[in-house]
Amino acid sequence: MKQVKRGKGFLNTPGPTNVPDRVLSAMHTPAVDLNDPILLNTVASCFEDMKTVFRTRDGRIFMYITNGHGAWEAALVNILSPGDKLLVPETGNFSAGWRDVAAAYGAEIEEVPNDWRTAIDPAQIAARLAADKDQKIKAVLLVHTDTAVGITADVKAVREAIDKVGHPALLMVDTIASLGTVDFRMDDWGVDVAVAASQKGLMMPPGLGIVAASPRAIEAHRKATSPRRYWDWGARMEAESYRKFCGTAPEHHMFGMRAALDMLLEEGLENAFRRHQMLADATRAAIDVWSRGNALSFNAINPAERSNGVTTILVAEGYDGAAIREVAREVFQTGLGGGLGKLQGKAFRIGHMGDMNEPMLLGALAAVEASLTYLDIPYGKGGVDAAIQSIAHARRRQDQASSSITLVSPGTKPAA
Repeated sequence: MKQVKRGKGFLNTPGPTNVPDRVLSAMHTPAVDLNDPILLNTVASCFEDMKTVFRTRDGRIFMYITNGHGAWEAALVNILSPGDKLLVPETGNFSAGWRDVAAAYGAEIEEVPNDWRTAIDPAQIAARLAADKDQKIKAVLLVHTDTAVGITADVKAVREAIDKVGHPALLMVDTIASLGTVDFRMDDWGVDVAVAASQKGLMMPPGLGIVAASPRAIEAHRKATSPRRYWDWGARMEAESYRKFCGTAPEHHMFGMRAALDMLLEEGLENAFRRHQMLADATRAAIDVWSRGNALSFNAINPAERSNGVTTILVAEGYDGAAIREVAREVFQTGLGGGLGKLQGKAFRIGHMGDMNEPMLLGALAAVEASLTYLDIPYGKGGVDAAIQSIAHARRRQDQASSSITLVSPGTKPAA
């Protein structure tokens, strides 16, 4: 399948995502002295604006030179002591990953089992906490959007479930695949620790892990005894700027982050959420049509729980999800996500998050249809047409609501 390739390909993995030229240009900057005011001001403004993205007023921001797995670890070691008990709702592949990091630090794990096709039921969490009469469970680890399964959990409902039974457990939320793509309100929803990474909705290259900690989490940190040095919040809260990174700052990532935050805030968080909703709806419209061939189906059973950042598509027995991904990449220059964990080889994933617009998505959906045809996998015809209709109608509704453009009916001459 190797061939000479021309033009630009499409990147529709759920991470890494497309990095805007504006961000790349910002990173293409000579290194500066660590005490240069340009760098110091950039770092300070990024930390402050990340609070806006997390929607926290009193939370503290910590950034690490790492990926999301490192951010998991940073969050855990700052609030855990060996032997602490954690409640981990099963959301998919990534709840298991965060669970395993906690176990490596000596935490006692209690899981709330779930299938990989529906969101976790907050009532199950409430029941487990109510049964914890001695209140030994220190925290609930919740993945907001698990990219393996394409499902988004209801964080607000989980906090309400915790409060309903009067349990003091901290609520720790992985927003790695949700931040910047769907509404997240750290303060309003009572989230104590939020974890993120640079390479998804934040439109950055991989390399930065981000943690936001509430005052309650900072207090828990002061009592925690897990071994830590690089991850330690205490050292990073010192006044000197260099301590924010426990050493040399990732200058070029911070220059890129400044540009990415500028882009996100210029668009407006609510507008970014609407854009992701539109792209997700278009993807789902295509899959609705493709599924008529009885070879493809949504992994997420309930439409309301389907992620706005990534869609996981199951492949019927007898067909190979990995082959679809390989053909899309090698023949049609389109990067898709593969099935993870128990979905390996049984699914593929279409990412629609970050720096993405309608033509980019439509090109990727066309590449998926071409890959299905190439592999003789049956599918309902007209999926891309359905996506086009979905996008056009959504755009028209948005424009009519905002009166940003004047729509001219066919045959009507525009006013001079």
